[in-house]
Amino acid sequence: QVQVVESGGGLVQPGGSLRLSCAASGSILSISVMGWYRQAPGKERELVATITRAGSADYAESVKGRFTISRDNAKSTAYLQMNSLKPEDTAEYYCKVQRKWGATILGDSWGQGTQVTVSS
Repeated sequence: QVQVVESGGGLVQPGGSLRLSCAASGSILSISVMGWYRQAPGKERELVATITRAGSADYAESVKGRFTISRDNAKSTAYLQMNSLKPEDTAEYYCKVQRKWGATILGDSWGQGTQVTVSS
């Protein structure tokens, strides 16, 4: 069992920056891929970025060059550095943690989300 808590959201002006944190706890040895997703009202939840234990990252095209995902395995924590923020980035941001044991994928754990609002 893994618990996930996001933090770092808030209100920022266009062009500004925010850094989100995703802290995992519980059965931390089962933690595999970690990722950030976002969802705006009336829209589908979409993938923002993912990162493996070894540090291999993938990004949505809409955030490439602006967002950076990273992780600290010793702290069981993932981060999302968001720069050059746009109003279109406004959404609830969620952290997803993939759990596995050996080669067996056990499932996903989700946090409660943190709100990011980009507005002037």
